Amino acid sequence: MPPKANPAKLNPLQLRTLTLLQAIARLPQAGVPQADGSIAITQFPHAHGDHFHLGEHTVASSDATGLENEAVWNALTRKGMIRAEWPHNIALTPEGVAYDTGLAGQILQRGGHH
Repeated sequence: MPPKANPAKLNPLQLRTLTLLQAIARLPQAGVPQADGSIAITQFPHAHGDHFHLGEHTVASSDATGLENEAVWNALTRKGMIRAEWPHNIALTPEGVAYDTGLAGQILQRGGHH
């Protein structure tokens, strides 16, 4: 369920995508902190079957459709959550890093196989 306060008025797909970008940015092999407080994302996870792994979490592939969607990248850029040049690079802005989507507990499942 989306957070009660969603000041950027992100739609459900944008919220899910931002949640995943935040999780990816926390992975040492995928997120590179920048001097301006943003975090460049250098790797996306690779799905196998109907899910993929983010560190110790398992994520349904159906929750990740926005990661490779140019319209979602453009919307998150307009709303100040990311800086992106489709499809070559993406970075979470400090606002994107700090934004509480309220979805992490629903999308990022603990456990699964390794």
